[in-house]
Amino acid sequence: MANEEQIVQLILAHLPYGGQLEPLHQSNREYAAICAADLDGDGVQELSAVYRLGENLRFFVLKYHGYGWAPVFDGEAPPDSVNIHVLTAAPVVTGGRSSLIAGWQQGSLSSRLSVYDLTMEGFRDVAPEELMPFSYLEVMHATERRGDESQAELALWRQESPGTYRVEVLQWRDGSFRSAGAVHPLFSPLAHRVVEAFPASVKTTNGVEWGYINNKGMLTIHPQYEYAFDFQENGLAVVVAHGRNGLINSAGRYAVQPIYESINPFSEGRAVVSDHEGFKLMDEAGRIVTRKAYSYISSMHDGRAMFNVQGTGGKSLYGYLDAQGREVIPAQFEEAADFNHEKAVVKIKDRDYALIGPDGQRLASYPYASVGPLSDGRLSFQQEPNGKYGYIDEQGKIVIQPAYVFALPFQEGRAVVNTSDGFKAQYGVIDALGKTIVKPEYNDIRQLGEKRLAIGKAINEEQPWMGSMFAIADLDGKLLTDFKYHDVSEYKKGLASASDQRQTFFIDLSGQPAPGYPRVNGNGTLTLQDSLIQANVDMRQSYLTRNGAIVWQQNTVIPLNAQYRVKEDKYKPNKDYLVYFPQVEGMRDLAAQQRVNSRLKELSQVKPIPGNVQLSYSYNGDFEVSFFKKELLVLQMTGYNFPFGAAHGMPSKVYAHVDLVDGRFYELKDLFKPGSNYVAVLSEIVGKQIKTDPQYSYVFPDTYKGIKPDQPFYVTEHALHLYFAPYDIAPYAAGFPTFTIPFTEIMNMIAVDGGFWKSFHG
Repeated sequence: MANEEQIVQLILAHLPYGGQLEPLHQSNREYAAICAADLDGDGVQELSAVYRLGENLRFFVLKYHGYGWAPVFDGEAPPDSVNIHVLTAAPVVTGGRSSLIAGWQQGSLSSRLSVYDLTMEGFRDVAPEELMPFSYLEVMHATERRGDESQAELALWRQESPGTYRVEVLQWRDGSFRSAGAVHPLFSPLAHRVVEAFPASVKTTNGVEWGYINNKGMLTIHPQYEYAFDFQENGLAVVVAHGRNGLINSAGRYAVQPIYESINPFSEGRAVVSDHEGFKLMDEAGRIVTRKAYSYISSMHDGRAMFNVQGTGGKSLYGYLDAQGREVIPAQFEEAADFNHEKAVVKIKDRDYALIGPDGQRLASYPYASVGPLSDGRLSFQQEPNGKYGYIDEQGKIVIQPAYVFALPFQEGRAVVNTSDGFKAQYGVIDALGKTIVKPEYNDIRQLGEKRLAIGKAINEEQPWMGSMFAIADLDGKLLTDFKYHDVSEYKKGLASASDQRQTFFIDLSGQPAPGYPRVNGNGTLTLQDSLIQANVDMRQSYLTRNGAIVWQQNTVIPLNAQYRVKEDKYKPNKDYLVYFPQVEGMRDLAAQQRVNSRLKELSQVKPIPGNVQLSYSYNGDFEVSFFKKELLVLQMTGYNFPFGAAHGMPSKVYAHVDLVDGRFYELKDLFKPGSNYVAVLSEIVGKQIKTDPQYSYVFPDTYKGIKPDQPFYVTEHALHLYFAPYDIAPYAAGFPTFTIPFTEIMNMIAVDGGFWKSFHG
């Protein structure tokens, strides 16, 4: 069979005049709706394709007759079909040949099944119309059930309620489809997850792309997203495409197109989304239920979502929405917390806090300077502004006198408090009556859940901001381990992820490494996800089985073409210094390749770092292939330097433009003709964009003075991109302000006969 491009060209040559090949609507990338399969049992594959003629969807089948290809069928899609999202083939009707299986989308979340069987009389759809509409289709080959090679079965998944699907397994018997009923061992009648799908990343020539794998490590949704989050209980996952967030179902189809700046996880059937208008509430069908946009909305708790609006005079006011987006408690509070067990703490005015119910009725009043959220029947409070913290009960009675500089909410009858007002923390633990359980003398204490604490001693007593080493303790303060863990996560089902600076692993409730689970070299976290363990260790995500077998890990070689490739190497001389850096392979000039790779290591900040000392900072570095064409490779190398104790770190970004023939690193000036005034021209273009384009409104007034001759830059196929470091011309939060200049605007200055331009042009 010919390759994919040849098949597409063959299909296009046989389309009727005005016909357009239809894509499979499974993702934001368009894959042609084409299927190659032996449909008549002669050992030669037929080609099937779906196309659109005017407003109508049609499909046809081509057969090879020895002298060439010719149509053997051309018919209409079922009525009301808006697109095609499944086109595959399997031996459904008989084991000797395949039937064509199509899923015609006829609603936002459901599709109609067609099974086309090719006989001597022609094509016929053997799937009756009364079959249930489905959300997801899975072809179950006989070997998965019976161990032989007879007919395949079809599993149709239909959403019954958010997160729950009814599964109907169909078999072809005695001339019609019959339900397999309870005899099928692979499904229960109701399933709470369509498929096990796990986000997985691949390094490509377009940067890092994300898709999804199954529990065998096979890709089920092709890598195509800029980022992909875990599937939620309702069968939806947030993905990022073109810088915007959308929702997909487990078949890879968009339930919500990527149009939002953010989509928070669903809570009680609602997700908070934001766009250029503000924050809104979305239901699981993708409908916006709020009547307007808000300055802020929190997640839904107990049927209420706190919202914020700007009142008169620019004053912020808070209220609450219900699940239908109605303002059931109008904006009136100066401060507001989420509901917890149908109660929430709000601030009416200075020295007037209240505990309210779901309808806004006041349940209790608190005449204090500040009051924290309700938890375990206790609320932290301050009697006076800037005073010390104590705790009150729900009625406002003081149960623990103010004695603490810092006081966290109670959990499991315990609260973490700090008694020091200096830079050296003194964290301890108290019970609900204020009795000291853990003496306040530690650098950090975390409540891990399941009746466990992580108690941290400062790595350096004179510099406590350098971090802590943790021991595991019970709720009575009894130490179960030594201070040996660099990091510990919360417990879930008796397990917590921990790392000891060398490895990451699970610990059990005794605080010791849990038997029967793997250890992963490096620092990070492990998470149990259905049948797999997700490892986020040393800035890389992978999946393992419980016996430690690797199911999936990100590739470390990026093929550019048949000759060139980029290999990822790792440099970690210290627990707080980690760099992934690129090395080029395949250059014919080996000396030039060696020079290139030496320079790439230098640009990636691969340098001598002491191994057995505590650094005063952490550094993480990584890279991506930004652009590749012809002989030009553009690599983006990023870094993040975080001084311990600082408010935030400083990111860095540098691009290398490498000629893979001679190993030359091109500079900005190499793009332009000698003697051209490119600095002035580019400066004027950037200045005009700052003045006229609203997206650059964040630029500090009067800070832009033009570009430098060696201004940081990168190229793509059709444009030059100039960028500035944080704080150069804009706030830190703006990141790297970038200005795109199409080559067509500056062609009169470009040295089209120069090495730089010719390296990626014919």
